Amino acid sequence: MNKAFEQLKSQTITLSLQERAELVEFLLDSLDPFDQEIKKAWHLEMKRRLSEIKNGDANNRYPIGRPAEEVLADLRSRFP
Repeated sequence: MNKAFEQLKSQTITLSLQERAELVEFLLDSLDPFDQEIKKAWHLEMKRRLSEIKNGDANNRYPIGRPAEEVLADLRSRFP
């Protein structure tokens, strides 16, 4: 790797979690540009689904989550 790249890596690690997440999103977008309207629609849909999962919804489509350990234990008992 070249020196500039190594310096960039060193600087990147000092960024906050939010800043690194934004940088990752920027880099991924630069590799595979995604239609901004589609991206916006997916973002809104993810927020809506997350809200339904956290708060439940009128149709109870998404039951309140369970701890992963509990789910895995159930699966192990059903599929030894």
